Amino acid sequence: MRKVVFVAFVFLALIFGAVAHAQRTQKASDILKAAQTKATDQNKSVLLIFGASWCEACHQLDTFLALPDVSSIIDQHFVVAHMTFGESAAGHADWDTPGSNTLIAKYGGIGSNGRVSLPFIAVVDAKARLLANSGPATSHDSESTGFPIEPAEISAFLAMLQKGAPTLTPDDLHKIETGLHRAAE
Repeated sequence: MRKVVFVAFVFLALIFGAVAHAQRTQKASDILKAAQTKATDQNKSVLLIFGASWCEACHQLDTFLALPDVSSIIDQHFVVAHMTFGESAAGHADWDTPGSNTLIAKYGGIGSNGRVSLPFIAVVDAKARLLANSGPATSHDSESTGFPIEPAEISAFLAMLQKGAPTLTPDDLHKIETGLHRAAE
């Protein structure tokens, strides 16, 4: 009996390990292509989010986007796709989505000084053309908006969403803005 349990445990561990490895090794271009296909089929834009496991603001953004009032709005207008980038800061460069460095550069996520602020968000259409990104909220900022908590960041975030989903209603935008203000408290 112990042998059967042990064999089952090893088998499950191998399966879960293979699935986790496959998810980590999925190429950025494949993730984007799948999101584009879904966006085309559903007449939506893509909300492409670059983040890292060590990034607190990345986790805040994911938690915010999962709130029922917010997720229903986002899901109605966007296909959300995540890419891992910046793991080398924690000594795990192999955790990055292969090719994420190329896409983050393509969509304006690398500053002129070579710095990247996470999370970085790019809103692209179904043909992967950039509509907006979470670049600096004002001309004086050197970092991207990431998870917006300051008034200028919240305004920039809402404007970015509107560029990707012009059909967002004032009520939708108000719900998102209210949620961001609550998260900032």
